Amino acid sequence: MGWRFKNDAHARSFTKAVSWRIVGTLDTFAWSWLITHKAVSAAQIASYEVFTKIALYYLHERGWALLPGSAHAHWRSFAKAVSWRVVGSFDTFLLSLIVTGKLQYAVSIATAEALTKIVLFYLHERAWRLVAWKRGDGADAQTPAASVGPAGASA
Repeated sequence: MGWRFKNDAHARSFTKAVSWRIVGTLDTFAWSWLITHKAVSAAQIASYEVFTKIALYYLHERGWALLPGSAHAHWRSFAKAVSWRVVGSFDTFLLSLIVTGKLQYAVSIATAEALTKIVLFYLHERAWRLVAWKRGDGADAQTPAASVGPAGASA
C-alpha cells in the first residue's frame, strides 16, 4: 500500500510543486553557474533547492488555496508569483551563501533569478489554470479537444 494524499487537491498542489521545481532548478543552476563560474557550486545550490523549495512551494500553494478570490484572475496569478518569489529568493540567498560563502554571489544569484522567476512562475501558474484536475474553484477547464465533435466539427 503506497503513500496517499488526503485528497486530489493536495495531490494537485504537490504535482504543481514538482513541475515548478523542475523549471526553477534549471533557472537556479543557470544563474549560479553564470555568476560563480563554478559548475559544482551551481549544482550544489540547485540540488539543495530541490528539497527546500518543494516543501516551501507546497506550503505556499496550500496557503493560497485558503484565500478567497477568483482563482482565474490574472492579478491573483501575479500576486502569487510575487509572494512566492519573496519566499523563494530568500531561500536561494541562504543556500547560495552557505554553498559559496560569499555574500556577493548570494545577493547576485538571488537577485538575477528573482527577475526571471517572476515571469517563469506567472507562465507556470497560467499553464496550470488550463488543467482542470481539482482546481478547487468548481469550474472545469474546457480544452480545445473537448469542444470539437466528430470529424473536427465544433460541438
